Amino acid sequence: MNVKDAVSSAKRYIIDLLADENLSNVGLEEVELDQSTNQWIVTIGFSRPWDEPRNALAALAGSNGPRRSYKVVRIDNQNDQVLSVKNREAPF
Repeated sequence: MNVKDAVSSAKRYIIDLLADENLSNVGLEEVELDQSTNQWIVTIGFSRPWDEPRNALAALAGSNGPRRSYKVVRIDNQNDQVLSVKNREAPF
């Protein structure tokens, strides 16, 4: 598996897993191959409808865009099997 395969697999998995949550802005945030475990660690970011600002006060505070959520997906490099999906805290 190469880096493009790992990213594609992680994105598909997150989109499928959270299909009923109407995700938007799904994209790659980070990717690395952990040599010690032979696992891809892929961080996928996305927005959910309830993460969007709902009032003018939020817009004035500088929160115009939707907040992003992040999931860290671990994928076995040998067989493309997703091993785990965990939350990652937003950077700020």
